[in-house]
Amino acid sequence: MCTVADDLSVGSVTVPSADLVWRFSRSSGPGGQHVNTSDTRVSLSLDVASCRGLGETRRRRALERLSGRLVGGVLTVTVQEYRSQARNRAEARERLAELLAEAMAPPGPRRRPTRPGRAARRRRVEDKRRRGDLKRSRSRPPTD
Repeated sequence: MCTVADDLSVGSVTVPSADLVWRFSRSSGPGGQHVNTSDTRVSLSLDVASCRGLGETRRRRALERLSGRLVGGVLTVTVQEYRSQARNRAEARERLAELLAEAMAPPGPRRRPTRPGRAARRRRVEDKRRRGDLKRSRSRPPTD
């Protein structure tokens, strides 16, 4: 584990670098002899529950929306797409920032309930009638 000196900016929020935990390990996949000796897989973790950069409202929102991804209040992003650790680091930062931005975003406007208009109701009934006629036409005629 190690820490990197850059803070993570998520919209108007800045997550201090001290709250980010980086882990590096050997990546699977192609790479020849290089893959056996270098730690290119990157795991970036953020303890959302105790992060100092998030306000109370944003923290609550993030904990609620990310509840399926959190393990003990910690959000972890793992990247091993590239053969370079630097590229994997950049991708991990982007993914974590995206996840946090989505989770902390304010809820959208409330839906105002509406009722279908007269023309929509008429079309629905006509479609039902047409469908019923089609099904009736498929049945065998009654035998007398």
